[in-house]
Amino acid sequence: MENENVYLNKEESYILETPQKLIDDTILKVENILKSKFPDYLTFGKGTYTISRGSTQVMVVVRPFTEFDTCIECVANVVSGAEITNELMQYLLRKNAEIHFGAFGLLFDNSIVFQHSIAGTNADENEIVTSINAVAIIADHYDDIIVEMSGGKRAVDNTENFD
Repeated sequence: MENENVYLNKEESYILETPQKLIDDTILKVENILKSKFPDYLTFGKGTYTISRGSTQVMVVVRPFTEFDTCIECVANVVSGAEITNELMQYLLRKNAEIHFGAFGLLFDNSIVFQHSIAGTNADENEIVTSINAVAIIADHYDDIIVEMSGGKRAVDNTENFD
């Protein structure tokens, strides 16, 4: 049920899918904006892209959402391999309360990410560019602070090993 959302009411449950046309239209819109505003982007196909900014990389993914809308997710891997302490968790949660766009989170391997999502079907260029830039700026700023607090590697430190 990757492309489906389940909605429950008193009488029944039913599954609503995002129409492929909405997904394809959102992918085309995002790709055109990336070509214009972030020409060095990389594509992985199926509505998945990455943009390098400073010491971070932002993954942009178009996903199904409801029968009437899509979702555009912008996610940056901020730091991997940090020591996950109570002090770090409190710091990140407090930052989540302060930051206007998006939030920090932990992946299954304890990598720290920063993510912001917007509804995609009616999103305009300004909204998409703002979401990408907010994630990039915040991840690029906080990765150094987090590494200083708890160790680990920034996204750029991980990719430098592949050169």
